[in-house]
Amino acid sequence: MANLTILDWIVVIFFLTLFIFIGIRFRGKAGSSLTDFFLGGRNMPWYLAGVSMVATTFAADTPLWVTEKIAQHGISGNWLWWNMLIGGMLTTFFFARMWRRANILTELELLELRYSGPIARLLRGVKAVYLGLFLNVVIIAWVNAALISIIEVFFEVPYETAFWVVSCVMFLVLIYSSIAGLLGIAITDFAQFIIAMTGCIILAVIVLNAPEVGGVEGLKAKLPAWRLSFFPKIDGAGDALIGTFSLTTGAFLSYIFLQWWASWYPGAEPGGGGYISQRMMGAKDEKNAVYSSLFFQIAHYALRPWPWIIVGLCALVLYPDLPVEESRKGFIMVMRDYLPDGIKGLLFVGFLSAYMSTISTQLNWGSSYLTNDLYKRFIKKEGQFENEEKAQKHYVFAGRLITIFVMFMGLGVTTQITTIDSAAQFLIASGAGLGMVLILRWYWWRINAWSELVATIAPFIGLAFAKFVLPSYVPDTFYTNNGDFIFTVLFTTISWLTVTFLTSPTDGETLKRFYDRVQPGGFWRYYRGDENNNRLTPYLFVSWLSGVLMVYSILFFMGYFIFEEWTLFYTWLALAIIGFVALRWGMKKAEI
Repeated sequence: MANLTILDWIVVIFFLTLFIFIGIRFRGKAGSSLTDFFLGGRNMPWYLAGVSMVATTFAADTPLWVTEKIAQHGISGNWLWWNMLIGGMLTTFFFARMWRRANILTELELLELRYSGPIARLLRGVKAVYLGLFLNVVIIAWVNAALISIIEVFFEVPYETAFWVVSCVMFLVLIYSSIAGLLGIAITDFAQFIIAMTGCIILAVIVLNAPEVGGVEGLKAKLPAWRLSFFPKIDGAGDALIGTFSLTTGAFLSYIFLQWWASWYPGAEPGGGGYISQRMMGAKDEKNAVYSSLFFQIAHYALRPWPWIIVGLCALVLYPDLPVEESRKGFIMVMRDYLPDGIKGLLFVGFLSAYMSTISTQLNWGSSYLTNDLYKRFIKKEGQFENEEKAQKHYVFAGRLITIFVMFMGLGVTTQITTIDSAAQFLIASGAGLGMVLILRWYWWRINAWSELVATIAPFIGLAFAKFVLPSYVPDTFYTNNGDFIFTVLFTTISWLTVTFLTSPTDGETLKRFYDRVQPGGFWRYYRGDENNNRLTPYLFVSWLSGVLMVYSILFFMGYFIFEEWTLFYTWLALAIIGFVALRWGMKKAEI
């Protein structure tokens, strides 16, 4: 590993030791109960929970993926994930308070609070295995594979060596995540995020000012204008392999009006969920839950991308012969070739930090489902213990053992990543249509456990039909207009609506208990405990839409500031101020 000097290794060892120290320091706060272990004792301030959300979604592969999209479509390629802000901000204002108010340990515990009967228990058990084990280890494998590729390129070592290095790093993550629980993970995330972003900013500044690039003016002169465009081309022929991110009108409309609410994707689930809801449920109170999610939306979409984008653009100038299919390596090559001693070690630690923050969350989050929603619910129930204290200590111990099990499963799947990757992409795409049920279960009493079960299964059938049957009967324009996604959403929606009205509703006692605890508003007239619950809804809509305007405006005015486009900078700055003022007014009226 000759690319790091003694100074670099001192930096690496220092920070890895710091992460382990934090885990040991907070071990006493995680061992007394499952609430302490998986939710940090429900006492996290908004800034800690919010930064932990951002750090968790900053994996080792994220800057590399952004680099690849820039090589294919320029800056506008980032709309593949920028569009998700709309759904994320919806979670902030409509769902964050309810997740905290539900007073549950995991997202899946909500299922038996909201639904009734054997089907609710079945749904909880199935989702515990599907999300906590199957999908979770696939995500772990992706993240492992990304760090393996970074080490392969950065240190110029074979795959086997890189795999064992990653295994050792993952073992370090296991130590502090299994000892410290969510609070220790969140505090470690805080430190890791600062290190990772500081390293990326330093890298962006250094490479932008390299003589081969020549600063902002040199970058603009050396790249075609389309690579610097912030917006996709509408009415194009479709998403070409190389060129401006091109969308037909139909595909554009599906992004803006369908994808952000209809699809399920880890870290951006409609209505919250996963490790995002875990942080909101672990916040001190409802206000801290809202502010943690709001901070996440701002940092995730507006602040974090620009260092990656700058490095990705510079990589196109520095390595013009790098094939598009290998373009993600450009980020690693810039690190290897342009960073001075010490700083190189800092950025390598930054990538390790991004990796560790994601893996620690995946281990803790997956273990929470398998422990609370499978083991505790179906295998070793609380009634089998002499007292509550013994039960809680047993479950914490089981949670730690399950965390170890999940780690080894993740490593095993990592060795098969070449065959898992396409299947995982299919699984994520097969969430089309599920999102509406995840939203409506809070607001419409008629949604039942069958609705959610069918909405979970139907996308697999609909997408398979769209991919393998419809091509013989529809023109190619069907797919360039994102027709397969739209078809899957419609198929899933019709399926769960049909099943909803063919099956019995959740029993009235369960509905009333859920409504009295969560106070969701919406269509609950038979179970209403507070006639004023819907009076805040208009102000929540104002907060949501003005929040979206504010974050997009911050994203763009920062970009135009970097590229010294002053007229556009001041235009988007003014829109950001308008969005902020409207957001403050809406939040005040919504009693946040």
